[in-house]
Amino acid sequence: MSALETDKPAGSRRSTLVVLLIIVIALVGVGYYLAPRFEWQAPQIKLARDTDVLGLAPLEIVVTDQGAGLKSVTATLTSGGTEHSLASEQYSPPAAEKKITVALSSKLAGVKEGPAVLRVSARDGSMWNFFRGNESVFQKNLVIDITPPTLELVADDRYVNFGGVGAIVYKPSADTATSGIRVGDYFFPGYPGQIKDHPDRFLAFFAQPYNVPAETKAVLVATDKAGNSREMPLAYEVKNVKYKKSTIALSDNFLQGKIVPLLNDVAARQGTPKEVFVRVNKGLRKENEDKIAAITKQATPNILWKDAFSQLSNSKVEANFADQRTYTYDNEAIDTAYHLGYDLSVTKHYPVEAANSGTVAFAGDLGIYGNAVILDHGLGLFTLYGHLSSIDVKVGDAVKQRQILGKTGETGLAAGDHLHYGVYLNGVAILPVEWWDQKWIDDNIKPKLEGKTGEAIAEAQQPKAPRKPTRKRRR
Repeated sequence: MSALETDKPAGSRRSTLVVLLIIVIALVGVGYYLAPRFEWQAPQIKLARDTDVLGLAPLEIVVTDQGAGLKSVTATLTSGGTEHSLASEQYSPPAAEKKITVALSSKLAGVKEGPAVLRVSARDGSMWNFFRGNESVFQKNLVIDITPPTLELVADDRYVNFGGVGAIVYKPSADTATSGIRVGDYFFPGYPGQIKDHPDRFLAFFAQPYNVPAETKAVLVATDKAGNSREMPLAYEVKNVKYKKSTIALSDNFLQGKIVPLLNDVAARQGTPKEVFVRVNKGLRKENEDKIAAITKQATPNILWKDAFSQLSNSKVEANFADQRTYTYDNEAIDTAYHLGYDLSVTKHYPVEAANSGTVAFAGDLGIYGNAVILDHGLGLFTLYGHLSSIDVKVGDAVKQRQILGKTGETGLAAGDHLHYGVYLNGVAILPVEWWDQKWIDDNIKPKLEGKTGEAIAEAQQPKAPRKPTRKRRR
């Protein structure tokens, strides 16, 4: 038989190749399907707040797995030889991420303060490791501290103007991590190192905000590293300040000449005059106020100013702080807004002076405020100068009281040439007139900086009884 006769038919060889190809494709498919199930990347475990102290504040554990997903998580705390279960969870189907919040206030019942060990174990749904999956273990030595810090109030205010500012001096315990004053949703931090001869005392300014009910009082708060907090309500009387309400009629010329150009987005300029105005008055105004708040929360931790702030020389107050304005178009009320400052007018392109010494925190375009400058005066206190026609300073410049910052103008949402002057405390607009008053500063701030207690300040401010005239003896 010849060699040709011993070869297999071509059709048979092709069939064999097809079978082999199918087998290879099947193996690849099975491998492609099973490979993720056999991944060997272990889950990741971390604490949302990196700490070496545990207290009564909630503990958040973040566990992630980018492969087969989390199948189970357990967390325990061992203290004094006793193991306490913090969490034990199973997931079906497996999860890519889980955040476990443990309320330690209930879990730590009966646990004594001192050393402890936190252990978190996480297992994924992989078939690796003989179908048992990958496991990660996070373990950390901690200290349990459930005692909140202490607070001592040294000096406070008996009266605070609605929309104005109060000042207190207090002494927190050495374990305090953060402290300050909370008023509603606002927080005003305290600053150490400001009180003469008392480096362990803190000074805090706080606002009684114009947009918070007058009955909402300030609370002094101190929190330690473990998240334990101590609160002390402050006792003072809120003095009523009546803020105006006004109505402003909008003209077509004003809308076209002032409102429309403030919108950079061409699409946003489309619509009725009412719709365009609301986009500026609500949308752009909020965007600008958010930016001001962000800038005025970045405070220098020491005082940069001295004595009373200066009103723009020769100026007249044309519009007031917290004036609630209602805007009308074609005799219809279309929107409202608060005017968060004073409008000061003199003459056109009048030199604008710094109200007090400080550093330039912002200089540039600020939407409805036009060309603007914001000065940082330290401890959360800032002043804003808006609608300028020109700016003569730059960010980072140190300025002195009465130094020229630029010139007045009508940029932004200004109907005429004037200065918009605003004062802010840690992002909150406050009543400017107090800071123009030397007596208010002498009575409410200076004695506290000099280290006097509240009792000493109150005694010094008591009106003195008039002396009785002495009678001359007749000879």
